[in-house]
Amino acid sequence: MFLFITILTSLIAIEHLGIMGLEMFANDETKAKAFDMPLDFVRLPNTKVALANQGIYNGMLGVLIIAVNCLLSGAALKTVLALLMLYIFIVALYGTFTATKKIFFLQGLPALITLLIILIF
Repeated sequence: MFLFITILTSLIAIEHLGIMGLEMFANDETKAKAFDMPLDFVRLPNTKVALANQGIYNGMLGVLIIAVNCLLSGAALKTVLALLMLYIFIVALYGTFTATKKIFFLQGLPALITLLIILIF
């Protein structure tokens, strides 16, 4: 089961690194489509800065999950991964209510399922 949890959390980390790539480096059309935002809004300089800033957070969250999987073990690993999955779920809920409902299915649900698996096993 430990291997399964490592795979799940690593996939979530990769997802966040991918989101970082979209937020920081994708062209405006791709960002608008990916985040359900009007293209004119995405092209605003302040929006570009805000998305890039958000990208840093998503990227560091992905790096943190990978680092935790590599550096911790046992109860410490389980506790930190559970907290990170809870954090992702809470942030996804906020995004679901304030941005787009698809955030729940793309980020919140995988984190919730992983959190439950961590807590059960």
